[in-house]
Amino acid sequence: MAIKLKYTIKSIDNSQTTEWLKYKHYAKRIPPIEYAFGLFNEANLMQGIVTYSTPVSSNLRGIFNNEFKLMELNRLVINEGLEKNCLSFLVSQSLKMLPTPLVIISYADTSQNHHGYIYQATNFIYTGLSAKRTDWKVKGLEHLHGATIADLSRGKENRAEWMREKYGDDFYLEDRPRKHRYFMFLGNKKEVKRMKEILPYKIEQ
Repeated sequence: MAIKLKYTIKSIDNSQTTEWLKYKHYAKRIPPIEYAFGLFNEANLMQGIVTYSTPVSSNLRGIFNNEFKLMELNRLVINEGLEKNCLSFLVSQSLKMLPTPLVIISYADTSQNHHGYIYQATNFIYTGLSAKRTDWKVKGLEHLHGATIADLSRGKENRAEWMREKYGDDFYLEDRPRKHRYFMFLGNKKEVKRMKEILPYKIEQ
């Protein structure tokens, strides 16, 4: 039976993603969510989720000069044992349910041995690896994103020094795993052409 006949994609409430994000996704934490979609089987049981939100990084949010809204596909997970096309079906159909014009960015984490084959299968554009960076970390708060930790010192004159004074040896730097970076452009031909023109990364596929 064809995937599109066996499964449907529906918009879901953020609360319906909690168990999936806490216990099934490898990151084990809940990111900001603006749009969430579920993969449902013929018995109307949810078999997977995908979520989208505005990126945490202010620098990343501004790369399209405020001409186009940028959102991140920040979580994608399905039950094990499903047909191999289920992931691509969930992604491709959920993209059709988002408002346009819109730019989608997503990453494949090299630390998890991810390459982004699902994005290649759904015609995302590959733009290479993310830059080498370090994240601020605090012992006991490793579950928090580096940007969230950095926000603890927002408004302070010397943020790193303030963090060291507040947290002492519990404050440390950690190399951020590099990630494969993918983009999807949603809009009409004119809008997509403009998105590609102002994309600040070299297209590698």
